[in-house]
Amino acid sequence: MLLSELMKVIDYTEIINRTGVDTSRTDVVSLCSDSRKVLADSVFVCISGTLSDGHDYAANAYSRNCRIFVAEHNIGLPDDAFIIITKNTRIALAKLSAAFFGYPADELTVVGITGTKGKTTSSLLIYNILSANGIPAGYIGSNGINYGDYQADTVNTTPESYDLQEYMRSMVDAGVKIVIMEVSSQALKMGRVHGIKFDICVFTNLSPDHIGEFEHADFDEYKNCKHSLFTDYGAEYIVYNYDDQYASEMISGNRCPKASISGLGKSAADYTASDVAFFRAPGKIAVNFNCTHGDECLPVSLSFPGDFSVYNALTAIAVCRRLGLETEEIIEAMKNIRIKGRFETYELPNGATVVIDYAHNGVSLKAALTALRNYSPTRLICLFGSVGGRTRMRRAELGLVASRDADFCILTSDNPDNESPWAIIGEIASYFTAGTCPYVAIPDRRKAIEYVLENSKQGDIILLAGKGHETYQLICGVRERFSEAEIVAEFCESYSSKN
Repeated sequence: MLLSELMKVIDYTEIINRTGVDTSRTDVVSLCSDSRKVLADSVFVCISGTLSDGHDYAANAYSRNCRIFVAEHNIGLPDDAFIIITKNTRIALAKLSAAFFGYPADELTVVGITGTKGKTTSSLLIYNILSANGIPAGYIGSNGINYGDYQADTVNTTPESYDLQEYMRSMVDAGVKIVIMEVSSQALKMGRVHGIKFDICVFTNLSPDHIGEFEHADFDEYKNCKHSLFTDYGAEYIVYNYDDQYASEMISGNRCPKASISGLGKSAADYTASDVAFFRAPGKIAVNFNCTHGDECLPVSLSFPGDFSVYNALTAIAVCRRLGLETEEIIEAMKNIRIKGRFETYELPNGATVVIDYAHNGVSLKAALTALRNYSPTRLICLFGSVGGRTRMRRAELGLVASRDADFCILTSDNPDNESPWAIIGEIASYFTAGTCPYVAIPDRRKAIEYVLENSKQGDIILLAGKGHETYQLICGVRERFSEAEIVAEFCESYSSKN
């Protein structure tokens, strides 16, 4: 794409062009915000991250023969560098990326889901329901990128704007008609979805999270970032959780049509649940309920536990109805959906049940343990840790919840990164008050999982919390391969061969 065409889409305050570069003859082959990935014909966009500033890496991009830069101030490069100065390089990257890939979002029906909990499960329920009914759909979120036979991992829940636009272009080219996207508060704060029009916006729930030195300054900022999805991105239809205390605030400022859901059966909501019942079978922890919408009242069966699963299902029903499916088609497709890392359930040969889930803060761990308690385990065992280097407030929440709601705990590592696993475990353990839940500390997560599996008994439910869909551990800055599902499978195979 010609540089002159790209320059039309951003607001710039100054151009530094000492050698007279002809923008109408300069072809751009890619946009980059990582200096290690630039090519000679790339544009390097200097954006500030949570830990580093891209302006500091402009010289590195220049050394790799990149000569075109977008920055917020003069970056002191040699005279042959062409530098576009703009007030906000994150917004510039989003605008440039959309133009570079031909505005793919305009060719898609875009569903954006935000909230503290339930984004991934709700999104993947919708994606799988649409796919099962022959509607070409795509998914972007914590569990990666999915469309057709394509699957890829993502670093962030919502990718950086260039990657996001590239994925959407690939989806359009593959025939995808609807994309379901998890929209994180960080993505909204950092402009990753700037300029995308969301046809349907969904609010799941809200509670304090992602607050800390490298995330949001406080709860108000976190809340306001999420609220912006419903006011600043052209929403034509909103689905929201009627039961959440922040619902009215979150959907305010938009007069578009709305559909509300209530897991508590509140008659004022558009989609309500009643007669919720929990059941457990080998390899399955599930919930049934009746869904009422207008004159319809239909039974729903889910292979997920807990009241929050009812909310996720109601959300999926409301969104899919808006997208043209009948309730019966939605419910039928929903029956046997399983989602990687979201209450992913395995039956051990000794009669215990293992549940792998992404619960990684106090609210989600409380919900998970409460849900699993409904299935009358012999013992409810919880294995968990906490990430290193950020969100330290979670450690108190996790420790307090686990010590009160589990029967036995194994404190271990999550993604310790450069922080001492023992220090993280010690901080969590400090919130286990005397006389509450007993625990052991095993910093090596593989050994911790092997310990709990080997010492499990018939009727136990073991929650492996915090990693969920992730297939790595972040240790000293390195992503080391790590799969809890594989460890469980290895145990089952070993157990069977010995017995």
